[in-house]
Amino acid sequence: MVNGMNSQDIADLLRPTVQAGRDAAATAARIGALLGAHRPTSALLTPEQRLGGPDRAAGHLLHAEDDFSLLAIVWRPGQLTRIHDHLCWCVVCVLEGSEQETQYEDHGDFLVETATTRNVEGSISALAPPGDIHRIHNDTDRVTISLHVYGVDLRVAGSSARRTYDAPVRALAHR
Repeated sequence: MVNGMNSQDIADLLRPTVQAGRDAAATAARIGALLGAHRPTSALLTPEQRLGGPDRAAGHLLHAEDDFSLLAIVWRPGQLTRIHDHLCWCVVCVLEGSEQETQYEDHGDFLVETATTRNVEGSISALAPPGDIHRIHNDTDRVTISLHVYGVDLRVAGSSARRTYDAPVRALAHR
């Protein structure tokens, strides 16, 4: 890791890959590899930003351009997203702590839980639509901070979420 890496450094590192014109899955995989190689840290945030919010996860837009954005999210214990998918590719890098990510398949009237992963500090999760339905949950007793890179300008889109899901969830059958 380059410990002195700031959000502009990260944007400069990622921009050529974003602009290369690859498909969404290939872009997300390459962005994930770059983040894994360069290991940004929670030092991207001020001490005040690293505290998070009491009622829900706190997002901090660190950088946005026409075709990608960097968003740091601070998760206090117990905070989670709704089940959702995305408008675009996305890559999540856990900077501090750990989180549980659960992935789902949409079966119309219900969702099926397909995988649950423990994402620890330094881990990367790369997603691309379709098939990117998931939920992130800080199920630990300490703050978790993650860096999210989205293939959309969040200043314009407002959110990376395309849709949230309220359908009943069926657990994955164990084989």
